Amino acid sequence: MEQRMSSTWRLTVNEKNFIETALLADLRVDGRRPFDYRPLSIKFGREDGSSEVQLGETHVMGYVTSQLVQPYRDRPNEGTLAIYTEFSPMADPTFEAGRPGESAVELGRVIDRGLRESRAVDMESLCVVAGKSVWAVRVDLHILDNGGNLIDAANIAALAALSTFRRPECTVGGEDGQEVIMHPPEVREPIPLTIHHLPVAVTFAFFSEGNILVIDPTYKEEAVMGGRMTATMNMNGDVCAVQKAGGEGVMMSVIMQCLRIASMKAADITSKIKSAVDAYNTERALRNVKRHPSSIAIDVGVSEVAMQEDQVDDLRKDEQILEDKLRASSSGNIGLTGAETSSSRKREKKTGGNNGEPFIGGPSNWDPYPKEISSSYIRSSQALPGPLTLNDEQEVTKAAQKSNLSHVDTAANVSDAPTETITSMNPQTSSPKSLKDAVKKKNRKRR
Repeated sequence: MEQRMSSTWRLTVNEKNFIETALLADLRVDGRRPFDYRPLSIKFGREDGSSEVQLGETHVMGYVTSQLVQPYRDRPNEGTLAIYTEFSPMADPTFEAGRPGESAVELGRVIDRGLRESRAVDMESLCVVAGKSVWAVRVDLHILDNGGNLIDAANIAALAALSTFRRPECTVGGEDGQEVIMHPPEVREPIPLTIHHLPVAVTFAFFSEGNILVIDPTYKEEAVMGGRMTATMNMNGDVCAVQKAGGEGVMMSVIMQCLRIASMKAADITSKIKSAVDAYNTERALRNVKRHPSSIAIDVGVSEVAMQEDQVDDLRKDEQILEDKLRASSSGNIGLTGAETSSSRKREKKTGGNNGEPFIGGPSNWDPYPKEISSSYIRSSQALPGPLTLNDEQEVTKAAQKSNLSHVDTAANVSDAPTETITSMNPQTSSPKSLKDAVKKKNRKRR
C-alpha cells in the first residue's frame, strides 16, 4: 500500500484523468487492447536453473539452487520448495534495501501458493533417504526493473528457471547403507525436476468501481487502478490459486469472466515457456557433445609415414634374403673355395664377362659399405634429394631385382666355363689384391 500511495503522488491529475478516459474508450496508453499482454521475452543463462524474463519494461531474473537437508517430521519423504524475492532500489526508487517490504512478501506468497499448493513440482521425487535426507529447492527472484505487473513476470521467471534446473544425482551406500554419495556433473548427468504442470499467474486490474477490466497493467495503470486480482491457472483450465489484494469489490460474474480469460492466456504463455525450454535443452545437448580434436588429422599423417618406413625395412629384408640365396647357389654350382669364388667373381665383374656385358657390380672386399646392403639400393638412396616415398621405393625395388638377375646370369656363365679357362683368362687371380693396394688405387682414381 505504501508503494502504491507513493506511486500515486507521482502522477498528476491530468495524467490520471487521461488514463481513465482512454480506458473508457477501450484504449490504453501503450496502444494495447484491454486483454492484450505486452511483448514477452524469455532467456536463459549458461548454468542450469537461471532465467531472465522481460515483460514490456518489467525485468525479472530467477535463479534456482538446491541442497540436502533433513525433512520435516510430518513429511519425512518429501522435499521442500521456497520462494524468495529481492527488490532492488535500482528497479524502483520506492523500494528500500534490506528487510523485504509488504510488496515483496505479497509477491513471494502469491507465487509460492500457485506452485506449492497446486503440487506442480513432485516433492516426493526430492527424497533421498526417508526421514534423513531430502532436497530443499530454493527459487530466488530478483526484480531488476519495475514496469508494472511484477507478479506475472516473476511467476514466469520462476517457472522457466525450475524447468531448466537439474540437481546432482545421489546414491546411497556405505557400510550401513545410509551414506549419501553426491556425484558431480562430470561423472553423472544431473537430474531435472519432475514438474506435472505449469501454473501461470494472470493479473487483472479494475477501474471505475469494477466496470473496466484490463490484464497486465503497466506501472502507471497500477497507480490509477482501484483493485487487483491474480488468478493462477494451468493450460488444462484448472484453478490453482486466486489472490484478491484489497481495493474495490468485484462481482461473481466478473470473477468468472476473469477465470475464462486467464485460462486462455495461461495456455498461450505455457506454450511460449515450453518452446523456450526446448530450445535451451537442444542448445545444452549440443554443448555437451564431445567433438574430435584437430590433432587427429596430424596423427593420421604420422601413421602413414610409419607405414612407409615399415615398407623400407621389408625391402631391405627381401634384398638380404635374395643375396644369401645367390651366394649359396653360386658356391654350390661352382664348387670352389670362398677365396677363389670371390676372386673369379671380381674378375668377371671387371672384365664384363665373356659376353661383353656392361659392368654391374656389387660391393667388393674393400668397399666401406657393409656387404648386406645392395649397392644399387645405396646409389638410388643417394640420388634421392628428399625422404623416400612410395614411388621411390618401387624404383629401388626394381633396381635391386635387376641387380640380382645380373648376379644370377654371371654366376651361370662362370659355372658353365671350365676351371682351366677361368684361370687362364687372368693369371693374377692366384695372388689376390691386398686391402692396402686397393685403397691406394681408389685414391689415385679420385685425384
